[in-house]
Amino acid sequence: MDEYKQAEKDTSPSDAKPVFHHSLIVREMLCRGCTQCMKKCPTAAIRIEHGRAHVDHAKCINCGNCMKACPHNAITVEETNFEKIFAYPVRVLVVPTVFYAQFANDITAPMITRALREIGFTNIYFAETGADIVPILGLEDSADGLPVISNLCPAANRLIQTTYPYFAENVSRIAPPAYVAAAFALEELKAKGSRREEIGLFYATPCPAKLAKIRNEQENGRPVFDGVIKIDSLYNQIRTLISKNKKSYELTVDEVPDFPEITSSAVTFSLSSGETPSHGGHTLAVDEIHRIAEFLEMLEDNEDETLDFLEFRSCAYGCVGGRLAPRNRFLAAERLRYWANTCPATLSAACVERISKHAAALKKAVVTDPLPEEPLLLDEDINKAMHKMEKVRRLVAALPGIDCGLCGAPSCRILAEDVAMGAASIRQCAVLKLKDPKELNSLARIWGKFK
Repeated sequence: MDEYKQAEKDTSPSDAKPVFHHSLIVREMLCRGCTQCMKKCPTAAIRIEHGRAHVDHAKCINCGNCMKACPHNAITVEETNFEKIFAYPVRVLVVPTVFYAQFANDITAPMITRALREIGFTNIYFAETGADIVPILGLEDSADGLPVISNLCPAANRLIQTTYPYFAENVSRIAPPAYVAAAFALEELKAKGSRREEIGLFYATPCPAKLAKIRNEQENGRPVFDGVIKIDSLYNQIRTLISKNKKSYELTVDEVPDFPEITSSAVTFSLSSGETPSHGGHTLAVDEIHRIAEFLEMLEDNEDETLDFLEFRSCAYGCVGGRLAPRNRFLAAERLRYWANTCPATLSAACVERISKHAAALKKAVVTDPLPEEPLLLDEDINKAMHKMEKVRRLVAALPGIDCGLCGAPSCRILAEDVAMGAASIRQCAVLKLKDPKELNSLARIWGKFK
């Protein structure tokens, strides 16, 4: 054990990096340190300290798996102030179709759209209409290598940035549909005489990852949206409003002024496999963040795979499985598919003309910069990193390898990395603390003999 005491002494944390804003909050009064969240985190961003879960902001990708796993409702998403919309004379909501899928089938899209206007929004645009706009602009998904990877899911993007940076150049350079729809809304409203400072662009998010993405854009001074609203709270507002006088909301699409247009393929765009039909060649869809990590691990080791396009969704079934979606994801997916069957295959000529008027401006607005690589390294200095990797190897060999989580880290490997980084002590291992040979023998009957 002496060499590990020495290893701890000469290990110091790496220079601090800019912290990535995350939207998940641990409510310490409710947290019991049960380790369920820690075990489900795909990036090992959670540790248990003083009986409470603590999140490493730099590692968190905001997927919300911890929130789903917590049996005590101790993890939540930061609140958003709905009243902020009234700071703008023109209030635009870019709303994903998954929001409409949260309601029972007898509450129709026109009813929901009218209610959204009544609570304060002056203009409604479907986020997925952006997927209809891109082909009209003559743009195709492009990246610096194959396969091109969809950039719809910010949790998957963040996983790539931090854990699989080799694939960062493969992520599509075309903005996600919600951003394309926002750019279109902005151009249309400016053409009608509204100034940018009068227009409030708001997005209704089904997941904490998209909320975090928008918050980061605002904090970094490059915002597209002026605010973001959680769909669970928006759903409660709309359902309450409609339930008070349901008959007054029974309208058809034609009876709702400026009802947003959308095609059948765009309605289901955010579902798992909803994006692949619009791409040629060999395409593949992977949902759930752990399976995405497993697939990227395999792809990193297998250069013989000839895929042209990869669609990633961090939630099961796609965005209907988002952590902020109140309805059962299977029922929500069924509603989207049913709705899609009632929608046209193409946009109307009038809508295409509206889009074409702003084609030049939209082309500039929807092409994004490459996804930056932000790998989580043991040390920025390669020599120090190699030295710490060797420490990790020796520490892993000394630890029991049973991944019990009693040390406050999700696995023995992660504890070894924390020790090498100077963020933990090998003394945290409960098994190594046991000195009594009888107790070690008792453990050996369960886990086998320790090296």
